[in-house]
Amino acid sequence: MLFAAILFDCDGVLVDSEIVGLEDVAVFLNERGFDWGPEDLIRRFNGMRADLFRTALQDEYGAVLGRMPSEAEFTSLWDGMIETRRAQRHTMTIVPGALDVVQTARELGYRMAVASSSAQIYLDDKVNRYGLAPYFDGHVYSADFVEHGKPAPDIFLYAAEQLGVDPASCLIIEDSAHGVAAGKAAGGTVWGFLGGGHCLEDHADQLQEAGADRLIETHSELAIALRML
Repeated sequence: MLFAAILFDCDGVLVDSEIVGLEDVAVFLNERGFDWGPEDLIRRFNGMRADLFRTALQDEYGAVLGRMPSEAEFTSLWDGMIETRRAQRHTMTIVPGALDVVQTARELGYRMAVASSSAQIYLDDKVNRYGLAPYFDGHVYSADFVEHGKPAPDIFLYAAEQLGVDPASCLIIEDSAHGVAAGKAAGGTVWGFLGGGHCLEDHADQLQEAGADRLIETHSELAIALRML
């Protein structure tokens, strides 16, 4: 095999969660002075760990207010935004073909891990809810395990270490520019995935600019590519 292991991002690669609730979140934020659509949220924050997202949003809110918000002001904004998005969690689905591609990878003998920016409690819920967990043999890792979130390479380095493989021998499947940059910084081969519901017209350009070694449109294409390696 060309690669010792495959490291999958979760949100936007295995589970179509990046798009969930963004219309409502945009409305919520615009009622508080922002001027964003769902596509602006995707371009700014896709693939960020929650703490980095929080810091970036706080800076953006400061620009809206013309001053940095108080802790109470920002906490109210953050909590309201999170609740707005969680109210739409029932609309979340698995990315088409995700189960088939992890089954294909298993049949081909690849070791696999999930390496995600999600909090572990939410990540575990997603991989269990959609029947993905058995394919990863417990190797489901969130950014809770590491000091720095994507675009730092920490989560991919950690996942490779847990699998007992060299990060440079890993194939990494990522849907965000932050994730692609993290994978390249870890020394892996990164294929940019364009099959999530959040992918915009210029998404391929963003992933290529971040350093993606190849672009993959769907999990069907990914399964074929793995069989041809």
